Amino acid sequence: MNSTKEFSFEKNSLIITSSGAKSRGWLDYLNIKNYHLFDSVEPNPSMETVEKILSEYRENFSSIIGLGGGSSLDVAKFVGNKLQTKKILIPTTFGSGSEVTRISVLQINGKKTSFHNDNLLSDISIIDPYFIKNAPINIIKNSAIDACAQCSESFDSKMSNTYTKFLCKKAFKILETAIINEKYTDLAYGAMISGLGFGNSGTTLGHALSYVFSNEGFSHGHALAFTTTVAHKFNNSQFYERFKKLVEHFHFDPIHLSQNLSNAAKIIQLDKKHLDNNPVNVTAENIIDLLELINSEKVFR
Repeated sequence: MNSTKEFSFEKNSLIITSSGAKSRGWLDYLNIKNYHLFDSVEPNPSMETVEKILSEYRENFSSIIGLGGGSSLDVAKFVGNKLQTKKILIPTTFGSGSEVTRISVLQINGKKTSFHNDNLLSDISIIDPYFIKNAPINIIKNSAIDACAQCSESFDSKMSNTYTKFLCKKAFKILETAIINEKYTDLAYGAMISGLGFGNSGTTLGHALSYVFSNEGFSHGHALAFTTTVAHKFNNSQFYERFKKLVEHFHFDPIHLSQNLSNAAKIIQLDKKHLDNNPVNVTAENIIDLLELINSEKVFR
């Protein structure tokens, strides 16, 4: 569906969202009656948040409604699966593609962990550009680059096929045009197509590099602006110049990794899911070189 105004929500639903949902008017816009609310999803949510919801809410809900960015949707998907309840996902940012993927990303012991399961797929996804119209530019640029990183990495991945390449190429073009022309409501459509593509072929080196930066407090999209840029250059990706141009369009501040780079490389090497999917073999030395490049602030020189 493309608008919440066209949908009739059932009573006794549990809405899972972040703390700003009320103040931003999202709940009033949904016009849902007789609902329960959990509005404490944090950025990069933890498994503890899921466990808190499962312990505090024991009713038989008619549906679990995920409302927000990728963090809220990932928690809602995991909770809905655990409760075996219908999942309705409504993204308010457009980068993760979580509304159409079988993936949920949660932190366990401070480290991001990806769960892949067909039972994490939504039953209903509502894509409504309303939510991006008044979004802060920082949210827009992080979401947009996240989506661009996902579809461009996925196009190059070892698991890609004719179907996923078609979707990823189409998604990147939609996102690219929306960013250059600053027609940000089109990001919703591009991110959804991206999710359908990368959700079936996965991402690669750019994402593997990004998580150590996220663990130090950088937002996912902000980290990907740099990690996917250097990864695309390393992989000789056809998207390198186009992706780099979009990152430059948004004027991201530099990022810097504080921890020892050798230790960071060891952590990144454990991410076999992304590295094994990369089109080019990646060594520990390669990883350290890429992290040094990012820390040098010379990625765009």
